[in-house]
Amino acid sequence: MSDPAIKQRPQFRNISVPQLMNYRLPLSAKSSILHRVSGALLFLSLPLVLLPLFELSVTSPETFASIQAWASHPVCKLVLLALIWGYLHHFCAGIRYLTIDLHIGVDKESARKSAGIVFGVSLALTVIFGLKLFGVW
Repeated sequence: MSDPAIKQRPQFRNISVPQLMNYRLPLSAKSSILHRVSGALLFLSLPLVLLPLFELSVTSPETFASIQAWASHPVCKLVLLALIWGYLHHFCAGIRYLTIDLHIGVDKESARKSAGIVFGVSLALTVIFGLKLFGVW
């Protein structure tokens, strides 16, 4: 026997792609997705980019000079800037998740504010390091 007080949940089986494209994610969801993306970026770049560059840079002064010349190319600087952003966003979002694990800032408004802080701090630091990378000062 079914209980008449139990309300049936609506089932949505006909959601189309345009409806999904119009859906706006909350800021904390965007921060979470980018935290995963930046983690994957760092994980994949470690054996493919960072460790080979480090190995070449410490082999000899000649290979260090070749890496230095390679790193001065604008396309390489953009790749390095993406890695810098990935590290800084992952670091800032990781601190946010550690505070959430301590049950600090778990309500909706605090989560929205902390996600905004993650974006603001990580992007500001990326701009600062990017300016240094591109030789502005």
